[in-house]
Amino acid sequence: MKKFLDKNFLLQTETAQKLYHGYAEQMPIFDFHCHLPIAEIYEDKHYRSITEVWLGGDHYKWRLMREMGVDEKFITGDADDWQKFLKYAEVMPYAIGNPIYHWTHLELQRFFGIYDILCPSTARKIYDEANAKLATLSARKLIVDSNVKTLFTTDDPTDDLHFHKLLSQTDFPVRVAPAFRPDKALNITQPTFAGYIANLGKVVGYPIDGIAALMRALADRVDYFDSVGCVCSDHALDVVMYLPATESKVDAILRRALQGQAISREDEEKYRGFVLVHLGRLYAAHKWVQQYHIGALRNNSGRYMRLLGADTGFDAIEDQPFAAKLSHILDELDSTDELPKTILYCLNPRDNEVLASLINCFQQSGVVGKLQFGSAWWFNDQKDGIERQLVALSQLGLVSKFVGMLTDSRSFLSYTRHEYFRRVLCNYLGGLVERGEYPCDLPTVGAIVQDICYNNAEKYFSK
Repeated sequence: MKKFLDKNFLLQTETAQKLYHGYAEQMPIFDFHCHLPIAEIYEDKHYRSITEVWLGGDHYKWRLMREMGVDEKFITGDADDWQKFLKYAEVMPYAIGNPIYHWTHLELQRFFGIYDILCPSTARKIYDEANAKLATLSARKLIVDSNVKTLFTTDDPTDDLHFHKLLSQTDFPVRVAPAFRPDKALNITQPTFAGYIANLGKVVGYPIDGIAALMRALADRVDYFDSVGCVCSDHALDVVMYLPATESKVDAILRRALQGQAISREDEEKYRGFVLVHLGRLYAAHKWVQQYHIGALRNNSGRYMRLLGADTGFDAIEDQPFAAKLSHILDELDSTDELPKTILYCLNPRDNEVLASLINCFQQSGVVGKLQFGSAWWFNDQKDGIERQLVALSQLGLVSKFVGMLTDSRSFLSYTRHEYFRRVLCNYLGGLVERGEYPCDLPTVGAIVQDICYNNAEKYFSK
């Protein structure tokens, strides 16, 4: 029987162990999509307790606590830090088979040097030891200690990027750049849309009264982000929408929305598709990477939406088909040679082969892996989901040119997910070697591992 979470955790063969310990373990991290708050990085925030840094914004943990019937006061409510931590500890013994059980103990080991198993009887000891260790840590130290070399935050076009500018003037050794997230400019049916566009107009210094002005404003903000070091965008395409439309037609749709009129689904598809293509051309001109995250069904509980607001752990996997519409968007950009480097993520694992096959319809001579099938995302960034993404990509393309893992997290402790991914990766590739499906050429396979861990992303995001 194997010991829980030992040095060969998830590494089931000798080859896998050699690949991980000899090639993957010491590779730096390039985290090209996360939700870390830039202000906390610049201010080098210190945390009052493990509860704040561990449970304060972690929807994964919140969902398990709710399933266990824990009262919301101990999750997002006004219970004190120790009470919240204890409630989480009470859930842990029941999380068998869940990746959060692994992540929890990886984080305790790697950041706090704690090897005890979290449960009610150990909770107080772990809480006190972790808090004592946390007094010596800070936001920046957690990043540096995780061997992160580059990270991209997620930023709205209206952001002034003040903290990015200030951070760039410090001696912080990690490259921290903004990523352009223009979802609010595309969400034309949201009740907040007109107010958002008005605010965008204030930021750029002129009114946005039609599509020409909006395109100009988005171009101005892309220019501004580029001047502060941005090299990529990110889009939450929960449902991919696209219908061809002329600029005059989209202008009329936008003007109606700004006046508070209802927008039909057909007109929404025309507007969103038109703006996505416009943005793609801007990204291509600046040699940026665009990222499409596809297939989230958000804020399903209306009751909790009213109580807690959006993005508080009530999201699920969408199941609408999207391949044809996504293909049309990519093809419209590609038809004029204005398709930027693009990473496509799906939340529904049913769609793995869809994306793995679609990317190779739009590759480009002279550009290695221009289109990428992104890493297993959100509900899929666990052992089984990571393996399925790797299998789909390797069987339909070149997994060796894959840009690898990201955290997609608001927690400074989430960098152990890169270790988790690397262990699964080495176990998968090592298994191919052990079964005679690839030669026993450790230097070659090891170089592939290192490329996926870091090198491919470093090259991919360079202009």
